[in-house]
Amino acid sequence: MNFKKTRILSLIVTLSMVLGLVFAPIVGVYAEENTIEITIVHTNDTHSRVEAGIGFAKIAAKVKELKEANPNTLLVDAGDTLHGQSFATISKGESIVKVMNAMGYDVMTPGNHDFNYGQDRLLELKELMEFPLIAANVIKTDGSPLLEPFVIKEVGGLKIGIFGLATPETTVKTNPKNVIGLTFKDPVESAKEMVAKLKEEKVDAIIALAHLGIDEESVDTAYKVRDNVEGIDLIIDGHSHTHLDKIDNEEKATKIVQTGEYNNNLGIINLTFKDGKLESIEPTLFSLEAAAELEADADVAALIAEVKKGNEEITSVVVGKTDVVLVGERNNVRGGETNLSNLITAAMLSASEADMAITNGGGIRASIEAGDITMGDIITVLPFGNYVIVKEYTGAQILAALEHGTASYPAAAGSFAQVAGATFTLDLNAEAGSRVKDVKIGGEPLDLGKTYKVATNDFMAAGGDGYEMFKEGALVVELPGLDEILIEYVKELDSIPATANPRMTVIEKEVVEEPTPEPTPTPVEEPKVEVPAGQKYTVKAGDVLWRIAKQFGLAWEKLAEFNSLKNPHLIFPGQEILIP
Repeated sequence: MNFKKTRILSLIVTLSMVLGLVFAPIVGVYAEENTIEITIVHTNDTHSRVEAGIGFAKIAAKVKELKEANPNTLLVDAGDTLHGQSFATISKGESIVKVMNAMGYDVMTPGNHDFNYGQDRLLELKELMEFPLIAANVIKTDGSPLLEPFVIKEVGGLKIGIFGLATPETTVKTNPKNVIGLTFKDPVESAKEMVAKLKEEKVDAIIALAHLGIDEESVDTAYKVRDNVEGIDLIIDGHSHTHLDKIDNEEKATKIVQTGEYNNNLGIINLTFKDGKLESIEPTLFSLEAAAELEADADVAALIAEVKKGNEEITSVVVGKTDVVLVGERNNVRGGETNLSNLITAAMLSASEADMAITNGGGIRASIEAGDITMGDIITVLPFGNYVIVKEYTGAQILAALEHGTASYPAAAGSFAQVAGATFTLDLNAEAGSRVKDVKIGGEPLDLGKTYKVATNDFMAAGGDGYEMFKEGALVVELPGLDEILIEYVKELDSIPATANPRMTVIEKEVVEEPTPEPTPTPVEEPKVEVPAGQKYTVKAGDVLWRIAKQFGLAWEKLAEFNSLKNPHLIFPGQEILIP
C-alpha cells in the first residue's frame, strides 16, 4: 500500500470539509436536500398611514425578527406610500422616505398617488431613497424610462430579478398635470420585455412588483399580466386594496399577492429553492391581531414621533367644532352623499360664487370625529393638495359629468359626483348613460345649451377620474387649495350640519317578482328570526342598510319604510334604526 498517497488523499478530503464549512455561508445557507428559503416581506397602499393598522414601527420590528431567522430576507413596497396623510404631505413625501430608509426597504414601485406631488418631486424623493424606485413602463418623451426598469437582488447565492409596473390609470388617478410628457406603456408589453431581459441575466426567479390591482373596472390588471405573460413567478401587487385571501391563485403558474390597505396586514412570502430551482411559493398574511403583542422598533417609533412633533405646530390649530361624526369613509363617499361631502361642496360653492360645485368622492379620504376640528383633520380628509378652479361648461357638459359620476352607482367608485348648487334624480331603471333626470341648478331646470359657471378641483378640470368633458371650458378663475377653502368655511360656521342634505334622489330599480311556485305536498317552513318589538339598532361607521336588515332577517325596503327613510342610502354613525 502507498501510505504517502493515502495520507495526501486524507489531507485533501479533510481540507475540503473544512473549506466547505468555512465558505458555505457565502453561497447560501442550504438546508437538507440542498434547499434554500428566501423570505420576501411586502406592503402596499399604506397611503402614508405610518401608525395605522400594524404601523411602520411594528412592521420594522417584524422585519428584523424575520431577518434574524433568515438573513435571506427582502422588504419591498408596491406603491401608494408617499402621499395621503398630513404626516407626508407637509414635507411632500420626504418624511415617508426617511422612515422607509430606517426600516430597510430594498425596492419600491410607484403607485398613482406617489405622483401626486408631480414627477419632478418624485425624482427628488428617489434621490433621497436608500433603495431603488423601479418602473419598466413609465416612459419619457425621448423614449427612455423615467425610473430604473428592474433590479437584481443577490440573496443567498441566488439572483432574484424584480421589475416594476405602474398602472396606466395614473394618467387619470393623479392630476394629469403631474404626468405631462409621460407614457404609461401596456403592462403586458413591458412585462414581456422584462422577462426576456431578466432571463438573459440568468436570474433564478422573476418577480413583478406592480401597482395594477384586480378591480373589475380596471383594464390593465395584475390578472391580465398573469394570464398573458409567461415566465413571471410572482406578482406582488397593489392599487385595488385587496386582501390576499380574496385573490384566486388556483393552479396558475404565476402567483399574485396583495395585503389590502393601510397596514392592516403585512405580506410574508417564502420562496423555496431546491438545487437552485424555485420549487414553491408560500404566501401568508401577518395580521393586525397577530401583531398585537409585537413590540415596536424603538428607532423607527422615535423617528415617527420626531416628524409628528415637527408637524404639530401646523396640524394642531383648531379651526372649528362638530357635535357629530363627519363621515368620509371610503365606501360612503364613493357610493353616496354624506354630511362631510355636503360640507366640502358647500365650501367650494361659497368660495367660488359659481352656479354649482362638483368634486369626486374618491378625493375625500377620511372622517372627522366629533369634537374639535383641526387643520390636521382637514389635511387628512383632503390630502391631495388640489385647488379649486372655476370653468364655464354647457348644460350638456354638466349632464355628461353627472352621468359619468353616477355611472357605477350603487357600486362605489372614486369618480362618484358630490355636488352643491344642483339637484338631480338618478333613475336606476333607465338605460346606462340616460339615468340622470330632472337636473336643476339654483332651483331652475338645466338648460343644455346654456353656459354655467362650475367650481371643481383642478384634478377633475384636467380630466382626472375620467371627467374628459371637463377638459374643455373657458377658465374663469383659479382659487386657493381645497383644504384652505374648507378651513376658512368651517371657521365662519356657527355649527356644522349634522346630516346630509341630499342633492341626489334615487329611483330604485324595480324588482320583477318571480311567479309563486306550486306548493309541495309537505312544505318546509323557514325558521324566523324573533326580534323584540321596538328594538333599536345604532348605526356604526361603514354600515349600510341592507347589511343591517340582513342581521335581523328583514328586507332593507322594510327597514326603510318602517323608519320613513327618504333616501335609504343615507344613514350615519350614531343614527338609530327601529326594527319592526
